[in-house]
Amino acid sequence: MQPYAELSLEELQELRTQLSAKYREFQLKDLKLNMSRGKPSAEQLDLSMGMMDVLNSDEDLICEDGTDCRNYGVLTGIREAKILIGDMMEVAPENVIIYGNSSLNVMFDTVSRSMTHGVMGCTPWCKLDKVKFLCPVPGYDRHFGITEYFGIEMINVPLLGDGPDMDMVEKLVAEDDSIKGIWCVPKYSNPTGNSYSDQTVRRLARLKPAAPDFRIYWDNAYGIHHLYDHDQDHLIEILAECKRAGNPDMVYKFSSTSKITFPGSGIAAIAASSNNLEDIEKQLKYQTIGHDKVNQLRHVRFFKDIHGMVEHMRRHADILRPKFEAVEETLEEELGGLGIGTWTKPNGGYFISFDSMEGCAKHIVARCKKAGLVMTGAGATFPYGKDPHDSNIRIAPSYPPLDDLKIAMKLFALCVKLVSVEKLIVDKKAAEV
Repeated sequence: MQPYAELSLEELQELRTQLSAKYREFQLKDLKLNMSRGKPSAEQLDLSMGMMDVLNSDEDLICEDGTDCRNYGVLTGIREAKILIGDMMEVAPENVIIYGNSSLNVMFDTVSRSMTHGVMGCTPWCKLDKVKFLCPVPGYDRHFGITEYFGIEMINVPLLGDGPDMDMVEKLVAEDDSIKGIWCVPKYSNPTGNSYSDQTVRRLARLKPAAPDFRIYWDNAYGIHHLYDHDQDHLIEILAECKRAGNPDMVYKFSSTSKITFPGSGIAAIAASSNNLEDIEKQLKYQTIGHDKVNQLRHVRFFKDIHGMVEHMRRHADILRPKFEAVEETLEEELGGLGIGTWTKPNGGYFISFDSMEGCAKHIVARCKKAGLVMTGAGATFPYGKDPHDSNIRIAPSYPPLDDLKIAMKLFALCVKLVSVEKLIVDKKAAEV
């Protein structure tokens, strides 16, 4: 296929007419398609319905150590849940605190605690003149929402194919003690689907930050969310790597079962060094007497162990894989060789990242919406919702049924073509003046 940039003005104008006609046909279909969030589909949620049967009024709700899950207590989570989630997070159960249903809630609490009470005896951030965070971009909008809520200045760091631009990260954290953290989605990143390389993880673990309270916020949300049995990304375990590097306290590791069981009723966790956990527990004992132990026990009884969880994720992959492949096939078939977009091809996770021609993303998303397809807002993958190149669009294939997804991607590709042609026409006319 001939790149659009090589077409003459007359050819582009003719192409715009053809594409506009196809777009009007889509508008007449009265579509109602939604790909705005990375939500599991109903078919995926059905995989966990057995959880509703593992506990009933006749069940013994006593843990192996004698804890009655119906009652108060056990601040940091029942041991069985710590073992299960610890295996999922690749850390020892002693390094895990089990929370409620949302890892985002745990991250919010972690930032909030740092603001009001500081980190391990350091000055509370609210008493400092300036607090900054490094934000690999494109990244997860809800991470950026937390730091924006607390008035923390966010600094964009390019997210490359193997992780953040480490030359930039190393320089910034070494020079500026107001930089207190970096957001990371290290495996099957949101939205690119790429994973950090071994070298990137090792360089992160060996950072020499000017701030003693600098922390890596390691959101390993997609640690076991593979699409394939064999083509899987592997990640160095960050807590162990930080300990080897002499920085045992430099990382908070977050995870949850939100896209494993029920997003609204899963269990979340933080893993960290014993020093960090002691600091966290000081606050936690005032916040709660203990999180939902019945739900923790429900997860353990359902999965039994990490092997049961891995097998469960294979069933998720069987549902997700055809959707990811349909997106990639449509993009290649419709846009390959045209020079108007690039996209990632992840081995897992929940998203595909698409980069349009500069200055086109907002128009593409708006065109999609007018024809009945709602997508994640352009700019959402950058702090403050401001993509400096207006090019990144997050594609979330998981929620729509496969047939709807195929229609949605045809419409998306058409909008990319139409907006790109319109931009090229404007550019060529401007060049002729």
